[in-house]
Amino acid sequence: MAIATTPLVSLALPEKGAARLATQLLLAIGGTLLLTLSAKTRVLLGPVDISMQTLAVFLISAAFGMRLGVATLLLYMAEGAMGLPVFQGTPEKGIGIAYMLGSTGGYLAGFVVMAAIVGWAADRGWDRHPVKLFNAILVAEIVMMAMGFAWLALLIGPEKSWQFGVVPFIVGDLIKVGLAASLVPAVWSLLKRS
Repeated sequence: MAIATTPLVSLALPEKGAARLATQLLLAIGGTLLLTLSAKTRVLLGPVDISMQTLAVFLISAAFGMRLGVATLLLYMAEGAMGLPVFQGTPEKGIGIAYMLGSTGGYLAGFVVMAAIVGWAADRGWDRHPVKLFNAILVAEIVMMAMGFAWLALLIGPEKSWQFGVVPFIVGDLIKVGLAASLVPAVWSLLKRS
């Protein structure tokens, strides 16, 4: 089976027409459900709870490609902006735009950029090579963390932002980067064998 350099999800999409659009819409909605579930799934690693959300963003964008991946993240942000409790701290710490402009605002915006970077790499076939995918995901992670750090620094200052918004997440996020960079190429490998 010859596999072109298209994202993984392209194997399941109808070629064109209303069926393709409907399938993409269902995938985007399913992606937002996965993002919500991953936001609510917390792993205790040190002094902070770490969600599985960045792992979900990596996997969705690597599987969906840039356009559908970014569209999924924008739909997720729209759900949150409308007040749906889709984010990690919602509804306990607020909902809607007010929550999005709070301490996690930069990270949330960074998720969209992260999806664009990883999706772009997947569109070019990097999702079949663990090292290339690892590098793309690592760059995406660094950009997202930089955006989160910068936003948080405006709210609480750079020293506290680094101490509470970056350092506690480094180990956990590096594990998620490695996991995503291994899983997606493994799926491609399995598909090539069948």
